[in-house]
Amino acid sequence: MDLFNPEFNPKYNRLPKDGMVLYFGKVMDYHKAHFYFNRLLETIEWRNDEAIIFGQLITTKRKVAWYGDRNFKYSYSKITKEALPWTEELLALKQLAEEKTEETYNSCLLNLYHDGNEGMAWHSDAEKDLKKNGAIASMSFGAERKFAFKHKSTKETVSLFLENGSLLVMKDETQTHWLHRLPPSKKIAKARINLTFRTINTFETSL
Repeated sequence: MDLFNPEFNPKYNRLPKDGMVLYFGKVMDYHKAHFYFNRLLETIEWRNDEAIIFGQLITTKRKVAWYGDRNFKYSYSKITKEALPWTEELLALKQLAEEKTEETYNSCLLNLYHDGNEGMAWHSDAEKDLKKNGAIASMSFGAERKFAFKHKSTKETVSLFLENGSLLVMKDETQTHWLHRLPPSKKIAKARINLTFRTINTFETSL
């Protein structure tokens, strides 16, 4: 690994301003990534995602799951999910993400894209349930996919490819100033699983 080459330096900020995105590349070898891909397919309680758009309930082909330290509620697209308890594999991957990013997380949103026809539109992860300016660690398994950012004001774009077994972290003011998306691609026939480790606000106070 050439740490003087920005493409391979996890301390190199991929954004030119108003936020921080660090890409660690592959954080495990192919065999371990393949193992986790299969285990996540088998053990996660996948459900088709739902969203309310213009007052109508839309069900996506993409599947999702929501896990956490406890039964956190997380609302987006006017739908509320309640977290399931961690699996053994998710806890191991959370620990790896925390070690690499030097952050802590209490929850994880998982996405299963069956092929390149399934993607994610422009959005930012700035829901009120999430810690403001908190780190979000994104771990990818399966098909390599393009991941893009667009500045909300200048419309400047930045993109990179997320590899099998790779880790990316978005933090600081990234969600305030940038949108991100997973563009669809008809050339991709393989599935991809993405884990985004997050921090849900607990708002706990001591008496």
